[in-house]
Amino acid sequence: QVQLVESGGGLVQPGGSLRLSCAASGFTFSSYVMSWYHQAPGKERELVAAITRIGGSTNYADSVKGRFTMSRDNAKNTVYLQMNSLKPEDTAVYYCNAKRSVAGMTYDYWGQGTQVTVSS
Repeated sequence: QVQLVESGGGLVQPGGSLRLSCAASGFTFSSYVMSWYHQAPGKERELVAAITRIGGSTNYADSVKGRFTMSRDNAKNTVYLQMNSLKPEDTAVYYCNAKRSVAGMTYDYWGQGTQVTVSS
């Protein structure tokens, strides 16, 4: 059974930090590109960051570059999102995503999300 379980969300003041984690199980974690998305109320889900299978390369949305850092630990089947200098506009539900395309098939898994609220 495939599972992606996010944790680490919460309420933080502007300028603060949070570290999100996503624990994966039920699939070959190291074969998947991992991503973090967020979705604010009334808005579409947006890509925040992505990391390659062995963690050699990361991509970030322009809005988080220099503030957020994504990493993965393939030995622990876990990805992380370190969020620094948080802003009220970072408030959203953050989702973990695992994706792999092979032999014409795409495997695409989502976690249940974790709420991040940035407010004074």
